[in-house]
Amino acid sequence: LRKHIPGKQVLIVTNETIAPLYLDKLTAVLRESDPALQVESVVLPDGEEYKTVDVLAKVWDRAMELRFNRKATFVALGGGVIGDMTGFAAASFQRGVHFIQVPTTVMAMVDSSVGGKTGVNHPLGKNMIGAFHQPECVLIDTCALKTLPRRETASGVSEVIKYGLIWDADLFEWLEEKVELLCDGDAATLAVAMERSCLIKAAVVAEDEREGGIRAFLNLGHTFGHAVETFAGYGTYLHGEAIGVGLAMAADLSCRQGWITEDIRDRTIALVKRCDLPTDPPETMTPDDFLSLMAVDKKNVDGSLRLVLLKGPLGTCLVTSDFDNNLLMDTLNQYCTALG
Repeated sequence: LRKHIPGKQVLIVTNETIAPLYLDKLTAVLRESDPALQVESVVLPDGEEYKTVDVLAKVWDRAMELRFNRKATFVALGGGVIGDMTGFAAASFQRGVHFIQVPTTVMAMVDSSVGGKTGVNHPLGKNMIGAFHQPECVLIDTCALKTLPRRETASGVSEVIKYGLIWDADLFEWLEEKVELLCDGDAATLAVAMERSCLIKAAVVAEDEREGGIRAFLNLGHTFGHAVETFAGYGTYLHGEAIGVGLAMAADLSCRQGWITEDIRDRTIALVKRCDLPTDPPETMTPDDFLSLMAVDKKNVDGSLRLVLLKGPLGTCLVTSDFDNNLLMDTLNQYCTALG
């Protein structure tokens, strides 16, 4: 890591779950690499419900107390929440300092640590406050997954399914053979999934860093999924669990549009279920709840709802507002137990 740290000041940002496991080890490694490094830390509460500006201020406060300068490096040690928050703290502290991602969950390793999206949640919408800020490096050590609960592992696999659906049919078919091994944390299978996922995301981000075009493909299922997370209350669903719901709903609407076959729809939903991920929203969530929350999605343009949907053979998709609203309502009515 030392070669990716331009200055002499390092602030490790982690949470209460990860700190007892890895904070001392990472601190020791950094100090041994260069005794002149000033290595400090700040520990945040664990959970999506703490992905707020108020909690993030603890990072800025710590950096200010330590009198860190613009050559400082913030190191994110944790999952997607810690990575997003640390990146945003780095993007905004003194108008931008360096940061490094050291992800400790499948979700972070295959998706959120790569690409430079950072931010926090707002009560009215997920990840609505943030910035694009690229890490100096992403260091993935799959040994960290040995302490990860199966629920967290399966949550991360939802993003791997997404990559297969939008970009790589061979990956999707490989998942149909290996998904149980993946969710059970098999090291060799995880390594393959991570490499293929990171290569896909890096290729997309290299072509469209600021999401003006194809990077939006990476949001398949996320418009529905973010609505679920916001409605249920941040932290009720793991991010990947909400995306599981979103992938099922996106596949359903794509099929209703006649853009994919029933076979692709059914295979998508079946693969999500094999991860023990939910495919239905909260029982009390209504179609109107979905429409209200999706109206503030970041992909929307000039008041028009835009969705990432599947179209064509497996591995292809599009971002569009050109869908039949009546069919959208059919999907919402199909999935919502409460029809408010």
